[in-house]
Amino acid sequence: MGEKLEALKSHLERFYDLQQAAAVLAWDQEVNMPDKGVGPRSNQLATLSAMAHELFTSEETAQALEAAEAEVADLDYDSDAASQARVTRRRFDKQTKIPTELVMRESKATSAAFVAWRKARETDDFSLFEPHLQEIVEIQIEKADHLGYTDHPYDALLDQFEPDMTTAKVKALFDDLKAGLVPLVQEILTKPEIDDCFLTEQSYDLQRQWDFTMLLLRDLGYDFSRGRQDKAPHPFTIEFGNADVRVTTRLHEKHPQSAIFGSVHEGGHALYELGSPDRYERTSLAGGATLGLHESQSRLWENQVARSLPFWRYYYPILRAFFPEQLDGVNLPTFYRAINKVEPTLIRVEADEVTYNLHIFVRFELEQALITGDLKVADTPDAWNAKYEAYLGVTPPNDALGCLQDIHWSHGTIGYFPTYTLGNLMSAQIYYQAQQELPDLEQQLSQAEFGPLLDWLRKRIHGYGRKFTAPELMAREFGEPVTAQPLLTYLREKYTALYEL
Repeated sequence: MGEKLEALKSHLERFYDLQQAAAVLAWDQEVNMPDKGVGPRSNQLATLSAMAHELFTSEETAQALEAAEAEVADLDYDSDAASQARVTRRRFDKQTKIPTELVMRESKATSAAFVAWRKARETDDFSLFEPHLQEIVEIQIEKADHLGYTDHPYDALLDQFEPDMTTAKVKALFDDLKAGLVPLVQEILTKPEIDDCFLTEQSYDLQRQWDFTMLLLRDLGYDFSRGRQDKAPHPFTIEFGNADVRVTTRLHEKHPQSAIFGSVHEGGHALYELGSPDRYERTSLAGGATLGLHESQSRLWENQVARSLPFWRYYYPILRAFFPEQLDGVNLPTFYRAINKVEPTLIRVEADEVTYNLHIFVRFELEQALITGDLKVADTPDAWNAKYEAYLGVTPPNDALGCLQDIHWSHGTIGYFPTYTLGNLMSAQIYYQAQQELPDLEQQLSQAEFGPLLDWLRKRIHGYGRKFTAPELMAREFGEPVTAQPLLTYLREKYTALYEL
């Protein structure tokens, strides 16, 4: 590393430390903190956020970055040195457009909004969350204006989570996906309903569920010396560097698959962060590249791996040992069909593979309307219910199961939701390539040998850290842009067999 780039790295190490310290407080707020701690915690997070923002956008950072850019100007685009300067520049140019006052205001607003959201959801009272959501939407509109955009204010917010993507590009991908998904859903719904009553009408001991998810995480390669699992109302993964990556899950007594697939999903996120190279720590290249790529990893492990028949050839006997009474008389084919049952439902995180993206379409459209002012915050519950009826044919009986089900808006992460479907699209492309290059993959899954797949992902995705945007990495490693067809092919083949289409 050159002298100027080393100086930039050393200067910004405090910035990354401040960010990760704030992340620890955010994790504690969601997992441990009592409700009345929200006032002091919002001040603490606002102070750390302001300090980090001021340091990163300082004149000293500008000068160090310019010197480093000059030093690496002749290096290859994909070299670590050139990439560190490039990725830092992209972030610097965005952050310098946002006033520190707005950063502090957003931090305080989201801290208070999280507690209000949790209470509103528990009591099914949108009015408790409405003023907080109103403030967050106003902040996001202001942020979009500061960041700037060409075609749509939503572009500025989306770009924070998925660089090189625009509202128009996402809409085109979603339209392609809809064209294949809607007929598939309609065809499946004409077939006899799969019986999953043994999963939904019996009690599954919560501690045994927990123990089973811990077993799965260890087998997948999650390193508990560098992480831990906790419980949260909305499962998430958080990292404080590649030596401390934590996951959470949610347990339901009469829905054991929620914890199983939730833990595997978050474990997929964690494996990505744990695979970030040590040499990238405390630099702009550390961690997962984009939220779409991040979601590709969580969905790949959750769906292509953990919802597959080979996976359960190994784990179903173990699960039956955990729950002998509940699964007595239920054979593997019956269980496999039940965990892959297609049924339009209200809750995104518990949706099947086929209908999941319909949930994202709802959120994508509502967020755009909120940002443009075409939808008033007060009208969000009714608009949500109308879109659920249109896309999934179901209407939430209350707001707790409707527009209050997700944590994201309380965090201020408007523009995030499209990355879930982008991740689904990429997961299918990535897994298809893995199947081509690992011809024994299904046999390995049936023996709980996950090392070859994880090593392959480390090489093809994790090891690059944040060097490349999703379009760059997909073109580099897989030879094509993000597209809907591989996911549609995967779903059509899998569910044609399951439902005898």
